[in-house]
Amino acid sequence: MLINRRLSFSLLATLAGLTIASHAADLVAPEPTQTGEEKGIWGAIAFSPADGRHGFFWGADKRDEAEDIALKHCENADGAGCEVVEVFRNHRHWDDDDGTGFPYEHCAALSVGKNASAGKPFWGAASAITRREAEDKALTLCGGKEKECKIREWVCT
Repeated sequence: MLINRRLSFSLLATLAGLTIASHAADLVAPEPTQTGEEKGIWGAIAFSPADGRHGFFWGADKRDEAEDIALKHCENADGAGCEVVEVFRNHRHWDDDDGTGFPYEHCAALSVGKNASAGKPFWGAASAITRREAEDKALTLCGGKEKECKIREWVCT
């Protein structure tokens, strides 16, 4: 039986190409799934209303990480009853909008005033796009000049 060598070589090359191409898709790693609320650079402020102690953290890859570390800093400052009072995040990339509605506010501030008659401090915590806006919001939430509120801590991611 006479076989055309050119035809055989072309046919063999074509078949080998199809085999390699059919397995090429198996070599592509799947895109990692990431929940929308994990996008960005996270920060948090923790505060203990009972004694005015606080802790903060910024630069976390995940919301839980920022909250946990802020709480730990508050507790390490001998805060009794520390709780996360503000969480914020910054864009990691320009296309980070994940549609969750959680805002990208780059800064947060904690304001604390003079002790109230019950012995607990007046306070306010807020986040905003700029440091100035975050401080203004925190001062307003605390009670402003009437409560002798001052910025205790601010942080921007």
